[in-house]
This record gives sequence, C-alpha cells and structure tokens, in this order.
Amino acid sequence: MAILIKGGRVIDPGRVNGPADVLIEQGRIVSVGQNLVSSRGRGAAHPTIIDAAGKVVLPGFVDLHAHLREPGFEYKETIQTGTAAAVAGGFTSVCCMPNTNPVNDNQSVTEFILERARNAGNAHVFPVGAITKGSEGNELAEIGELRKAGCVAISDDGRPVINSLVMRRAMEYALVFDLPVIDHCEDLHLAEGGCMHEGIVSTQLGLPGIPAAAEEVMVARNLSLAHLTGARLHLAHLSTAGSVRMVREAKSRGIGVTAEVCPHHFSLTEDAVRGYNTLAKMNPPLRTWEDIQAIKEGLSDGTIDAIATDHAPHAVQDKQQEFAEAPFGVVGLETALPLTLTLVDEGVLSLEAAVAKLSTEPARVFRLNKGTLAPGADADVVVVDLEAYWEVDPTRLRSRSRNTPFAGWKVKGRVTTTLVGGRVVYEAV
Repeated sequence: MAILIKGGRVIDPGRVNGPADVLIEQGRIVSVGQNLVSSRGRGAAHPTIIDAAGKVVLPGFVDLHAHLREPGFEYKETIQTGTAAAVAGGFTSVCCMPNTNPVNDNQSVTEFILERARNAGNAHVFPVGAITKGSEGNELAEIGELRKAGCVAISDDGRPVINSLVMRRAMEYALVFDLPVIDHCEDLHLAEGGCMHEGIVSTQLGLPGIPAAAEEVMVARNLSLAHLTGARLHLAHLSTAGSVRMVREAKSRGIGVTAEVCPHHFSLTEDAVRGYNTLAKMNPPLRTWEDIQAIKEGLSDGTIDAIATDHAPHAVQDKQQEFAEAPFGVVGLETALPLTLTLVDEGVLSLEAAVAKLSTEPARVFRLNKGTLAPGADADVVVVDLEAYWEVDPTRLRSRSRNTPFAGWKVKGRVTTTLVGGRVVYEAV
C-alpha cells in the first residue's frame, strides 16, 4: 500500500526543513519533496492520503532508555502496553533495559522480548543486554551471545557496576563486538539510603539525600576507563552540572563518550518532592535550578547527544507508600515531546535541533538505521501538531502505569499520527 503524507512541514534533521510531501511505498520512504505522486504505474491503486496541513512531519523518535518490564513485572507494564505508549508519544523505536525477571543476560530472554515486540506490532524494540550475569556486578554476561541475539548495547541499568576491573573488562569485550556500554552513574556507597537530592529541601523534609557527587564520581571513573580501553561509553540520564562539565571536557579530549538526559531532569527541580510527592521520586533524583541550567547548556552546545525518557512504570500501590519506601521512577514516553518542545520556546534549542535530539542523534549513538526520512529508510514517521494544547491526564495514558509528576500540566505539542514501517499504528482521537 502506498501512503502520501501531504501538505506538512517536513523536518528531517540535516536533510530537509520546509514544506514537502512524503511518499511511502511497501513500508519504506520513496521520496520527500513537493507535489509528489505515487511512483506506481497506470492502473495501480491511488495512495492513501494523510493530510498534514498545519503540522510537522518528522522521523520517528528513538528512545535509548525505557523499561518495558516484561518478562517478570507485567503488572507494571508489558511490551504491548509500553510500545502502545511509545507510538502515542511519537517513539517508533525503543531500547529496553535489562532489569526484567529474569534479567536479560542471555539469548533466550532477548529472543523472548523480540518475539513479544513482533506480536505487539507497535514500535520497534531493541533490547539492551546486561553487563553482568543477573546484573549482580561480578561475572560478565555472554556479551557475544547477547549481540548475536539482537542486543544493541549492554548495561546493568539501575545496578551500576561498582567493581572497576569488571567494568574495564566489560568495555574491552564490548569493543570487540562494537557495542556501546551504558552506565547508570551512581556510587552506591555515597548514595546508600538516599531517596532524593541531598540539599536544602532534603534537610527541610528530613529525608536522606543522594549527593551530586554520587553521580559525578562514577562519571569520572567511567570516562577514565573509556579513555583507557577506547570503548564506546554512553552515560544514562545525567542530572548534575558536574557531570555535564566532565562530559564536555572528555569530548574535547577525544574520548568516545555520548550522553543522554531526560525531560524530567530539565523540567523539574527538587522542589517537586515537597509534600513527600512519591511521583517525583526518581533516580537520579531531581536536582537544583543550577543543574537544570547546566543540562540546557549541554543540550545547546552538543555536549549531551540525546533526550531519552527513562520510562519507568510502577503500579499505583507501589507509589502509595511512605516516600522512603516507594520505588524510584516515572513514566515518560507520552510526555517527552511536549516537554522537549519547551526548550524550543525558551530558545535553548531550535526546532530542528530538538527533533534531532529525539530521533537522528539517538539513532546515531547506538548506530541504529532509524531516525531518518531518507529515501530507502523504513517509513517510521510522526506527524505532530505543534500548536495543540492538552492536559496531562494520567487516566488517559496508554501505559499500564500512571506514575507521572506532570499530571494536570497543560502542555503544547501533540502527536496526531504515527507510522511504523509504513503502517499507521497510532491516530489521535
């Protein structure tokens, strides 16, 4: 089936930014240009028309960091519900973390995830395998087996590899298989017992804090190991000014590091925790206004490569506990776009740069053949109404969980249509 997306403004970072049509045939982009018609011969069926007048047409977004919870925690999220949330938010490709049960540290779990994703029929799913067996930080997982099974990176996610020798060996093995090593940068000894950012607010609330140094110490260690090994290091969800500064300096020295930040870390400060709001409990925790400014500068100058969601669904009862006992994490796939667009309104990023941080750049970081509208590419396309205002209503989210700190926020910018492989998988109602 042929599809023609007509009348919109196409933004394909580095390639196209202006009025154009997009022609799709057999699941792939055929051409992008003005006044397009189907390339099929006489007698062929007319293409299906998608009217994008007044909207922007973008490459499907690529999320480098999401938790789909399956297998093992299906009461929080499944691959089906998680990918449904993804396409509603414009994400056509999702890299899922290995903190499942069992941990994704072997071929069989990876294959299970990929099979579930095929059956769901929503977004593309790219599994991230564990660095160590059981993510216990001791013995390396079979990294080559994970790569062969379909993993696109390795990470122990929220259980950082504390042993520096193990981390060095992981980087050396990953280099052989051309895989990036992702680290959740946290010194667990410095962070032990903490449940929010260590500072004035934690003192006022009487809650144990996680100092910025807990993140920055591990950023420094990982950068040193990446310099030693030559590995591809990717730093997840940076949250402090010191981390941004170290990544900037490391890039200037030619160290092979990339980094991501999450919308909640440039949208909220530690003040969101006041009232012991467990919906604002995440790890790394919400930091200070100064940290937010540093993150924005890092996005603007290219120090930070990508915007990821760290989508971390939890059931209602999980979050309805005392603050110290509630789990870390927020859902983010359906709110990432409008929160990112606030950076455009503030002049932090151009619209094209914001689109790149959600699509072209994350695809580059993991070397995925995604995030582009180039002819021949898979037709993963998002149509967005930049002027549509809407209120974040947790009950209307497609995720199985509702743990968002943005409930009641009035935001601007909404996905109206998402296509994956030339199929319409989401239409706004």
